[in-house]
Amino acid sequence: MAWVIFFRGVNVGRHNRFQPRALAKSLAAFDATNIGAAGTLVVRDSIAAAALREEVLRRLDFEPQLMIRPGDDVAALREADAFAGATAAKDLRKFVSILAKPVDPLPALPLAYPNEDEWQVRVLSVKGHFCFSVWQHTGRNVLYPNEVVEKTLGVAATTRSWNTIEKVRELLGASSGT
Repeated sequence: MAWVIFFRGVNVGRHNRFQPRALAKSLAAFDATNIGAAGTLVVRDSIAAAALREEVLRRLDFEPQLMIRPGDDVAALREADAFAGATAAKDLRKFVSILAKPVDPLPALPLAYPNEDEWQVRVLSVKGHFCFSVWQHTGRNVLYPNEVVEKTLGVAATTRSWNTIEKVRELLGASSGT
């Protein structure tokens, strides 16, 4: 079974820094590929999730929080389903937050922050371990989707752009159709 590893709280400022590309190279025996600098790895070889976690942690000199999701779960994500109800704003950006655990009960969605009239982040939906949101720049203090998701849902999360999710899906062999 293929896996996708999403790191939380790494390569931010001077804390928990590592080179994702070098880590993926050290995991070559498991057919690992790095995507970007935020800490997203696709592992296509068959390995148990617990063993994969051990392999990653053994190679780092700090213990990051890892959200390890089955590749099939990520490949199954569809843009049309995930972002249904998103408004068409000029500079709208789509994000997926990977949750440390499912949320139950869910708050009524969608939610807009800081408010409905001048929103920067709109949390649209949650499907299992995935939370879908959109962000628009308003020129004010910037709110990031991850901080809104964690505060709203009360669970640790790490957030990636939809473009990153699409790259993961391509590596997993999923069709890029919506």
